[in-house]
Amino acid sequence: MNIRFNPIGSVRTELSDGEVKNTLFHDLEAEIEIFAEYAEGLEAIDGFSHLLVLFYLHKVTEKQRKLLKARPRRFTKYGLKLEDLPLVGVFCLDSPHRPNPIGLSVVKLLWKKGRIIRVKGLDAFNGTPVLDLKPYSPGRKVEKFEVPKWYENLLAKLKAKADNILDF
Repeated sequence: MNIRFNPIGSVRTELSDGEVKNTLFHDLEAEIEIFAEYAEGLEAIDGFSHLLVLFYLHKVTEKQRKLLKARPRRFTKYGLKLEDLPLVGVFCLDSPHRPNPIGLSVVKLLWKKGRIIRVKGLDAFNGTPVLDLKPYSPGRKVEKFEVPKWYENLLAKLKAKADNILDF
């Protein structure tokens, strides 16, 4: 089976490829330019506080698409050493290195002007193709969730280092 998607827009941000690796995205603002042929799809999006943004991680190489295990590198942004992180399956991680390099961010919608939406919290860099937008609605809210023991252990290590970890 061959699946093909056409981007509906692209990301505009000052963030370069190299800066992405060490950036905390919860406060980062970016714009998404929706292509003219999809502009009608933005009608009535005003008023949603948050959106789900699906995007294609177009810089992931064929070699990186074959990786099925990785370390949760996001924890290194908070001072944990890479060698202290467990090797786990990529489907347990937000790693861009995966068979289908599709990114997902929950973002705050700041404003919409024509075909441009400004968002906060988008984990993508300039030029990233956007595949879809979906509203964050009450039916998506998860009140109670669980994480595996290895993840709990990493969070406990972080908590010992800092009281306020916003990315987790």
